[in-house]
Amino acid sequence: MERVIDSGPVLLDLDGAVARLRLNRPDASNALNLELLKALVDAIMRCQSDARARAVLLTGEGPNFCGGGDVKDFASRGEALPDYLRQATAYLGIAASGLIRLEKPVVTLVQGYATGGGGFGLVCASDVVLAAESSHFMLGATRVGMAPDAGVSVTLQRLVGLRKAMDIALTNPMLDAAQALEIGLVTRVVPDDALLDEGLALARKLADGPTRALAATKRLLWTGLGSSIEACLPDEARTVSELSGTEDAREGLAAVIERRKPEYKGR
Repeated sequence: MERVIDSGPVLLDLDGAVARLRLNRPDASNALNLELLKALVDAIMRCQSDARARAVLLTGEGPNFCGGGDVKDFASRGEALPDYLRQATAYLGIAASGLIRLEKPVVTLVQGYATGGGGFGLVCASDVVLAAESSHFMLGATRVGMAPDAGVSVTLQRLVGLRKAMDIALTNPMLDAAQALEIGLVTRVVPDDALLDEGLALARKLADGPTRALAATKRLLWTGLGSSIEACLPDEARTVSELSGTEDAREGLAAVIERRKPEYKGR
């Protein structure tokens, strides 16, 4: 395993073709402050630019995935808090958008709590989310007199529907893993002790796949959330045509004809 970022509030390792991106403030439940958010944006950009990384595994160190914004840090800012939060929410938005637009699939693992615009918002901006059986989710912004950020005002309602999103945002229920799965907030619930193994296995499977096709499919699905079918059809057709000329597409077709497992190279 290669250490790309080996210290600070965000760690980044390259495990084969999987970029392992880790929030690293375990003693504070990986709560987000400006330092962590800047480091997170930098790490996401590194994942994008490193051609060796073909899938991203996002996790949080310690017992919790992410406890949202660092409320102690916020409270210490006093009258300077609005200016501080303008910066923090801008970086959080860039991070969420960066995960959505990343040309590699993002698998996020949630243990413990995923709360606030940070934890909850990063979950909503991920492509695939595996949740430990004991995990919990809460948006919680209005509970402290604020509003959702990290793009949650858009992503949440598109994941779970307007009525359920309104209930989550206004009443701040604490959702357990089974409830999160039922409403479509997460992809799969797994036993606590199997979370990392299953997440790594899935990330490696995606990294072994036809990288360009996965990136194009991810882009089409995220873009399609806010578009009509008619608007998406030309983009779909153009994308399929372009992908058909790639080495991976030719390999995939050959493997089907020859009844063997394809060996994709991301080209």
